[in-house]
Amino acid sequence: MAEPFIPVTTPTPVATPREDEQAALEPGYLVVCWNDPVNLMQYVTHVFQRVFGWDRARAERHMLEVHEKGKSVLVRESFEKAEAHVHQLLGYSLQATLEKDAG
Repeated sequence: MAEPFIPVTTPTPVATPREDEQAALEPGYLVVCWNDPVNLMQYVTHVFQRVFGWDRARAERHMLEVHEKGKSVLVRESFEKAEAHVHQLLGYSLQATLEKDAG
């Protein structure tokens, strides 16, 4: 008795987007640092340099924006990266939040 014919199917490969394409599709999240009366300006500059790897001039620019305007949008990232930055800033006792980018 002959065995029944069973067709073999191979799955169609699914294209996975590259990481940069995926990031472009994700909504952006903003890391916002808020002014507080506790931390010294030098300390805030130092924290920005540590967390984001910025040079002193860029860190000072954002620190002054926090001081003069009450807040500064520091970076726009994927949710996971933005959340990690907020946790780092909170760990340094800075007031920071995560906001979905409306634009």
